[in-house]
Amino acid sequence: MIKPNKLYQSLLLGMVFISCINCSPQVTTSTSSSPEQQLANQLTSGVLWYQQSAEMTASYLQAYHYAELMVGSKLDTMELTLPPAVVLDIDETVLDNSPYEVKLIEEGKQYSSESWKAWTEESRAEALPGALEFVEFAKSKGVEVFYISNRKEPELQSTIQNLQALNFPNADNNHVILRSGTSDKTERRSLVASDYTIILFIGDNLTDYSQLFADRGSDLGKDLVLENKEELLNNFIMLPNPMYGEWEGAIYGNNYSITTESKIEKRKKVMKK
Repeated sequence: MIKPNKLYQSLLLGMVFISCINCSPQVTTSTSSSPEQQLANQLTSGVLWYQQSAEMTASYLQAYHYAELMVGSKLDTMELTLPPAVVLDIDETVLDNSPYEVKLIEEGKQYSSESWKAWTEESRAEALPGALEFVEFAKSKGVEVFYISNRKEPELQSTIQNLQALNFPNADNNHVILRSGTSDKTERRSLVASDYTIILFIGDNLTDYSQLFADRGSDLGKDLVLENKEELLNNFIMLPNPMYGEWEGAIYGNNYSITTESKIEKRKKVMKK
């Protein structure tokens, strides 16, 4: 029979042994992970919120419901000389690309044109909450719908195929306008505005409304938002995207070519304590 003190010592040694087994791999992984993997891992919380939180669903539903109210109000109050239209971004506005971000986390990689194109060619992004209902509402009110995205033109057919599979209206060559050169959407918005009165813009980046917000300065664009508060509130629906966007580029001084280590350091530096 084992004496109580011997039993206590045996249990204690066993607990220490098990604890060491459980903790050793974690220590090894954290110290040996590359800067690329560390930066990719920082996506995790944003992706989890985007994919799994009820708050995300509520945010999109609220935003698109407010968009319907704005469209209805503008149609009732505006004197239109041209037919009305709405302009929507695509990625993280009507289509959910978070599975692509999961792939980056798993592989410890950053965004690249090649891996992004491989994702868009699958044409399997899902519709975001409220997006399809809003587009159908706009169409029912006689409002034309355009999708202006910074996806590149070689992605046009796979993008149209994805939108059509989800039954989005106006998923065709005339209404899906992708990037052929610069990411500045001003010229493409002007193209639509030459034949329509754009009564509302919807997107997950401020430049989905105006290129004014491309150069955000040392305050990362917050003063620009306050200076243009009334215009934004009356003409633009801002959707949440904690995974990526021009907010991230602003932290890097709009220079994505800096090293991964520099990106990690700059992220830490702007956090308030």
